[in-house]
Amino acid sequence: MSADLDSVESTDSADAARPPLRLAYGKETWKEVAHLLANLFTALAGFVYAVVSVLLGVGLSVTVVGLPLLALGLGGARLIGRSERARARGLLGVRIPEPSPLPHARGFFPWLWASLKDPVAWRTQLYGLIRLPWGIVTFTVTLVSLFVLWPVLPFLARGLANADRGMVRGLLSPSDELERRIAELESDRGVVVDTAAADLRRIERDLHDGAQARLVALAMGLGLAKEKLLDDPETAAAMVDEAHGEVKLALQELRDLARGIHPAVLTDRGLSAALSSVSARCTVPVKVSVDLSERPAEAIEGIAYFTVSELLQNVSKHARARSASVDVWRADDRLLLQVRDDGAGGARFDGGTGLAGLAERLGAVDGLLVLDSPEGGPTTVTAELPWRSRPKA
Repeated sequence: MSADLDSVESTDSADAARPPLRLAYGKETWKEVAHLLANLFTALAGFVYAVVSVLLGVGLSVTVVGLPLLALGLGGARLIGRSERARARGLLGVRIPEPSPLPHARGFFPWLWASLKDPVAWRTQLYGLIRLPWGIVTFTVTLVSLFVLWPVLPFLARGLANADRGMVRGLLSPSDELERRIAELESDRGVVVDTAAADLRRIERDLHDGAQARLVALAMGLGLAKEKLLDDPETAAAMVDEAHGEVKLALQELRDLARGIHPAVLTDRGLSAALSSVSARCTVPVKVSVDLSERPAEAIEGIAYFTVSELLQNVSKHARARSASVDVWRADDRLLLQVRDDGAGGARFDGGTGLAGLAERLGAVDGLLVLDSPEGGPTTVTAELPWRSRPKA
């Protein structure tokens, strides 16, 4: 009986030690297999389209309709390229940015010329031509491996899929670095426009709700004081005194608004004095260090000031810090800013502190924002801006 129990216990322990049952191949392998099997049909369709559209357009180029047909065929090739990028993204995990659209051309002949010299469409047509033999090879090898060489199928699928990834990256990516840069600038332009519109709305709101409302109340108070000047001089004097206080408050609000647009100390004394001024308004002690042998261009200087200002506002509102520091220096053709605090950390770009918007605004001027904020602190935010020298007077 004891031996039987020992046997049962050893069997149970052996079962517990075995790994759980799982599929021999992961989902990534099956995605690659599906992509390779579909290659034959997509390659056949792409080859037929490329041959017919190019030969038909070139063959009829001696007629009026030839070149327009070729341009339309190239436009359709762009759609094929988009579908192939989507297929590679879904099955191969290759994420390739979409090429920028053709520039908007007014008139038939500008459109025709832009379409005929579109490198994205021509490379897609080339992709369609060379894919047919490759599609036949991958379909045949993968299908045979499913039934005969299944032990080595994952390795074959990975090798063939890697070749597919190389083709997609080489022929279906944006044309070159200039093409990618154009797409980035188009995106950045939208960010700049949105930011400028938001700033204008903020200035309008501050003027309407702050200084304008106070000046309206001041005008009404002075009007009442004028009416009481002869009948009740003491009350009129008190009202004038109250209006004098309102004038001081209105002037202070206008100064604060002007500082928010562009501080005078930045124009007059440069970045070091301006950052010292803004750090004095922080709720924690801030050490400022600016190591610049010359002043940058006015636009870069202004962006640097408002970047540090917003980061110090985050320190005051969210960091729960005891101290902070600001360092500014130049490295070759870049201006570097670093704001560090000893707070609780845990800051994130999606944490509602405005860091994501700040990163977008810096990216719009070819800048960069890097965040290092582990739980428990410290938090270090490094901003990088392109250096442009101030033009000499």
